[in-house]
Amino acid sequence: MEHCLNIRQKLEQREHVILSPYAAYSDQSLGRDVYEEPCDIRPIYQRDRDKILHCKAFRRLKHKTQVFLAPEGDHYRTRLTHTLEVAQIARTIAKALLLNEELTEAIALGHDLGHTPFGHAGERALNRICPIGFQHHLQSIRVVEYLENHGKGLNLTKEVRDGIKNHQTEGTPSTLEGKIVRLCDKIAYINHDIDDAIRGQIIKEEEIPSEYTDILGHSLGERLDNLIHDIVTNSENCNDIIMSPKIGSAMRHLREYMFESVYMNKRAKNQEEQAERLLEQLFIYYEQHPNYLPKEYLLRMEHMKEPSYLVVCDYIAGMTDRYAVSKFKELMIPSAWGVY
Repeated sequence: MEHCLNIRQKLEQREHVILSPYAAYSDQSLGRDVYEEPCDIRPIYQRDRDKILHCKAFRRLKHKTQVFLAPEGDHYRTRLTHTLEVAQIARTIAKALLLNEELTEAIALGHDLGHTPFGHAGERALNRICPIGFQHHLQSIRVVEYLENHGKGLNLTKEVRDGIKNHQTEGTPSTLEGKIVRLCDKIAYINHDIDDAIRGQIIKEEEIPSEYTDILGHSLGERLDNLIHDIVTNSENCNDIIMSPKIGSAMRHLREYMFESVYMNKRAKNQEEQAERLLEQLFIYYEQHPNYLPKEYLLRMEHMKEPSYLVVCDYIAGMTDRYAVSKFKELMIPSAWGVY
């Protein structure tokens, strides 16, 4: 019988032999909204991972702010490197727990596709000015369901979309793989933001309260190693993703320390007000002058009768930092002229 199976089917069978009974098996996926002929090589979640990796929104993440706006130096994180670090940490945990690595990676790679330029400053600006508000995890879903592929979306599986939608703190993913990404998003940004803040001389390692570092570790590597081991140890052979109370409490308090010392630090965030005003001005301008939008966005308003504020919000949320600045200069700042 097995010689009649294609490679994908053999890989699906192998999952049932190797993976935990709590894993999301590829051949038991709830599927896609629109049927696609299965690939003869790749299981369904691997195919989703590949779709995300090759989409335009993923490539734009390399020029979107993570925490520090326009940092001087090549080693500060961007939204893309944050995404890759989340995927690496999450996949390490998923592999150790014998869960579905490809589902885990697909969720991780897609979780921030809807993020704005200028990080959370951009998110605040759009949430304030858009009549229906703005949340990046919901925009990520909008990207994969609708905006990518010329309005057709990526047609991802329900499990991947569920993990993307529920990666925020208050979310409740339906799979253990989604729960891993939800936790690893925080693990990644807390620790790499500490690393970037030290590089930017906002804080020093020795200034981090010892009641947290004595538990979690005194360096980036130590903290990641301890957090990963704690999750794996407490979640093994369990239908949940769990941290020990001691480690979990230390990480929550370290996150609070980062909000006080870095995320709200005036020196670290001294350009965020300008970034917010820039996006708000772009929003107002495009609302008043929709003909300056790209043709594909105009068509959505004309033929699909989408409200202008939603189309404008989609356009601005998809911008990179440098593209937003370029459009602002083009539309708002007078250029030199002469008589010829």
